[in-house]
Amino acid sequence: MNNVIVGTGPLSFAEVVAVARNGAAVTLSAEAAAEIAASRKVIEALADDSAPHYGVSTGFGALATKHIPPESRAQLQRSLVRSHAAGSGPEVEPEVTRAMMLLRLSTLATGRTGVRLATAQTYAQMLTAGITPVVREYGSLGCSGDLAPLAHCALAAMGDRAQICGREGDHISQRH
Repeated sequence: MNNVIVGTGPLSFAEVVAVARNGAAVTLSAEAAAEIAASRKVIEALADDSAPHYGVSTGFGALATKHIPPESRAQLQRSLVRSHAAGSGPEVEPEVTRAMMLLRLSTLATGRTGVRLATAQTYAQMLTAGITPVVREYGSLGCSGDLAPLAHCALAAMGDRAQICGREGDHISQRH
């Protein structure tokens, strides 16, 4: 399997292994791209609404009632990712990180997250290019246990202070 097409449905075990272990290319299906674009329009409408919407025009958690002005919302999202990228310990195996990225992309492809299409395409491009963020073994936040590892992947997708591994395992430090 040289190419895995991520659609709105689940991935097979073989598809995950093909990408995570064997470096198969990743593309989004046209249906997934359309679903992502449609859900993004919902978020953009909420952002333009004068009523507060959690995590769109307000803060998170204890700051849920704090209004965030439109010019500060992109910074809020970046800061949220940065604050959750707190890991320590040994590096998680690259194939585990790649599987995690592919599964996150599969979730984004359902069209139920409000993410920008460019974000999903960036994940597909990173996987295809063999770009694997460094994720540390320890560092979960909250009850889900995946926030810190996913935040490290998001930092790399943002091009923000992430260490990444190339196909050969060479470490590259990027600072933007």
